[in-house]
Amino acid sequence: MRVIIARNYDEMSKWAANYVASRILEFNPTAEKPFVLGCPTGSSPLGLYRQLIKLYEAGKISFRNVVTFNMDEYVNLPEEHPESYHSFMWTNFFSHIDIRKENVHILNGNAKDLKVECENYEKAIEAAGGIDLFMGGIGPDGHIAFNEPGSSLSSRTRVKTLTTNTIQANCRFFDNDVTKVPKQALTVGVGTVMAAREVLIVCNGPQKSRALHHIIDDGVNHMWTASALQMHEHGIIVCDEEACVDLKLSTYQYFMDKQTLEGALPQYIDKF
Repeated sequence: MRVIIARNYDEMSKWAANYVASRILEFNPTAEKPFVLGCPTGSSPLGLYRQLIKLYEAGKISFRNVVTFNMDEYVNLPEEHPESYHSFMWTNFFSHIDIRKENVHILNGNAKDLKVECENYEKAIEAAGGIDLFMGGIGPDGHIAFNEPGSSLSSRTRVKTLTTNTIQANCRFFDNDVTKVPKQALTVGVGTVMAAREVLIVCNGPQKSRALHHIIDDGVNHMWTASALQMHEHGIIVCDEEACVDLKLSTYQYFMDKQTLEGALPQYIDKF
């Protein structure tokens, strides 16, 4: 697992966006062979999306031959609801780039048969050739997508009941009223994420420091589902200094020394 420690949120977002853009450009996607990108929602990736939009507006990258699969969506929340993940993605990313609508895949939380919807989502990923790079964030309890603590690390796309902690964390988007927050979501599984050829996680702020400690310092644990990234051959965590306050000093120093030696931070900060 590779860990990149940026000085702040903006630097973290720029590094991550430049890395993703570089991977797409190196792939040189075509309509017949598109680059398949996994997309998260939440506050942490917003800076990443803003930086990718800047690269598109500057003519550095195109998303015309990129196919996307989102991580999750609430159950029984209308797609047009401002807090649906359909709305989130089109408001914060897709509407600002040249991606083709038919290349966007987001789970339908209002499907008549949610189990079939999840099964078909996995089939669609397989039909697309698998995900080349899955971007993601983590929750304060170390969950990835909506794979709450206790989720199977081999899980695939399914219906998931949200924990009280997740509902409380998300109620800020629903007028701070927990009764308005959906109690279930459709989510890709940990196994779905781990099947991607690369995984890049962004993690920022002191509220994520405890989770980052468990994900990096401790072993793989289904109670901190993002810790499965330790088992991925090409897993990257990009974090800011504030998220590192609970890391062991030796861990922090090791990754800082490693990125200084390799010139890893300027490698993508100064890429474009």
